[in-house]
Parts: sequence; structure tokens; C-alpha cells
Amino acid sequence: MTLPFERYNTIKRTEEFLKDLMDPKKTPRVPKSIRRQAYYCLRHYPSGFNLDLLATRCPDQLETTNPIDELSQMVFNYENRKGNYGN
Repeated sequence: MTLPFERYNTIKRTEEFLKDLMDPKKTPRVPKSIRRQAYYCLRHYPSGFNLDLLATRCPDQLETTNPIDELSQMVFNYENRKGNYGN
């Protein structure tokens, strides 16, 4: 199960990944066609402003901060795995 803050962070990391793909200094030896695809993906990619707006309007889908402390996260992960494996 993906939590809203995980979804938000993944979208942000994907943007950084695509930007890195476009930068020959960060990712040498990447074909031009791949750099072009990264560029086209980023053309209409949601900006930080758009993501924050979405998080405000749909907090059950996107959340900008991690509301769960580490112990709670460990318990959540344990319970989730336990449920998935039938233990």
C-alpha cells in the first residue's frame, strides 16, 4: 500500500530523475532519443506549485510531509507484510 506522502515523494524524485537524464554531465552516454523523451515527459509535468495544490485539495492522495514517525512506520510495514503473507 502506498501512502500519500510516499506518492508525493515519488513524483518529486521522478522529476529529478528525468532532469538528470537530460543533463549529459550527470548521465553521460545516454542516447539523444532518451534525453528527448525525458524532455517531452517534463514539458507538462506538474510543477512544485501544482503538486502542493493537489496535495491541499486531495490529501488522501498526496501529502507533502510524512505524518508517521519511524516506529509507527515500522509497525505499519510489519502489519502490512503480515497481512500480505498470511502470517
